[in-house]
Amino acid sequence: MEKVRQLLNDKAWARWTALFLIASMMFFAYMFVDVMSPLQALVETTRGWSPDAFGYYAGAEYVLNVFGFLIVAGIILDKMGVRFTGTLSASLMVVGACLKFYAVSEWFEGTALDAWLGSWWTVMPGSAKLAALGFMIFGCGCEMAGITVSKAIAKWFEGKEMALAMGLEMAIARLGVFAIFSMSPRLADSGWFGAVDPTVVIPVGFCAALLVIGLLNFLVFCIFDTRLDSELAKAREDSKQEADEEFKISDVGFIFRSKLFWIVALLCVLYYSAIFPFQRYAANMLQCTLHIDATTASDIFRWFPMGAMVLTPFLGYFLDRKGKGATMLILGAILMIVCHLTFALVLPAVPSEAIAFSAIVILGISFSLVPAALWPSVPKIMDARFLGSAYSLIFWVQNIGLALFPILIGQVLSATNKGVSDPMDYNYTWPMLLFACLGALALVFGIWLKILDARKHYGLELPNIKDKEEVLEAESESVQ
Repeated sequence: MEKVRQLLNDKAWARWTALFLIASMMFFAYMFVDVMSPLQALVETTRGWSPDAFGYYAGAEYVLNVFGFLIVAGIILDKMGVRFTGTLSASLMVVGACLKFYAVSEWFEGTALDAWLGSWWTVMPGSAKLAALGFMIFGCGCEMAGITVSKAIAKWFEGKEMALAMGLEMAIARLGVFAIFSMSPRLADSGWFGAVDPTVVIPVGFCAALLVIGLLNFLVFCIFDTRLDSELAKAREDSKQEADEEFKISDVGFIFRSKLFWIVALLCVLYYSAIFPFQRYAANMLQCTLHIDATTASDIFRWFPMGAMVLTPFLGYFLDRKGKGATMLILGAILMIVCHLTFALVLPAVPSEAIAFSAIVILGISFSLVPAALWPSVPKIMDARFLGSAYSLIFWVQNIGLALFPILIGQVLSATNKGVSDPMDYNYTWPMLLFACLGALALVFGIWLKILDARKHYGLELPNIKDKEEVLEAESESVQ
């Protein structure tokens, strides 16, 4: 009997170390994404930004992705591989973060560039425009990193604890949101480097430095991945197995023609558009509704990602062994609708921190159900050769919503609060109702997806590990 070669990812310590290295990069990325979310009122008062300007800044993260970068990123990933694409994405995040840090710093204020940027389209001050540009570059790297990490996990955990690994990666990333909502207001008030008044510069600079550490961690992962690729090549030679079919540009057209792809992509964009744009405004919404300060509001909202962080790995474990992915998508959408309706209608009538905290935790549970079920399902419906492009195109559709809805929320907030000059007095009823409507539409697509899975047997309700074992058994029988 021929001896089976053990690969590096067959060793538990190696694949979990690889996961930790790439997940830490996303942990730092998620910290930077929301570093200014708890500081909306501060940046408006110290830098002269309006709600519109803050909305345009928040949506800028996704603009270049919407205009085609994410499609290119997926092609780069499938053509050039995980290591090249991950290093490029981490580097883009560092460059964009440094630019944003400079934009909000005192060094930029009053410069010729500041004056020129502020002289046209005066809705956004010069600092907001340059910060938005840095956020665009960072967003390109962050979304590229997201699809790279998904493909890397699919590669390292194929036939193993894939949903658990993806769940843990998402949990670690969510922990970054918890950390920055806990730290950002305190860093702003810390008085580091001789700062007398609260400033956004310190938290932004701190998170930019962490992104450099994330880049270094990914470079260490590249060493592991190089060895795994070498072992995979030798294993193919020993078994005289042909290499996997290479990705072709025409595969992008195949993905776009897939009805199942569009259902998953639209569910994704609707759901995430009611989560990430909400994060940008959540702290200020709690400040205005409960009449509390930024630190207290951030301390309440920081528990949102904790629900996702704690539950997502367990849900991944459940998906690997029991399945029910499509059902989880539906349940997650229902919980999100309930939470946003609570913020819109219940909290203004009964301004209770306990109610706010409960809704935040339930929203975190929703945010554990949907991603934990969504991302491990994509390898079930898309071929491995264009898996990177499939992820990137889903992210591209998602980014359209993530780019537009912060801008839309900022405009709705301004339109429904005419004459309100104090950012602590905004009424958030209509923005929260808009988020609830997005959740209702996501629920429709979740139900549609489950109906199609029941008819066509895509395996979205089936466990991951069981599926792999059945494949191996079938291969064994075919050899005999």
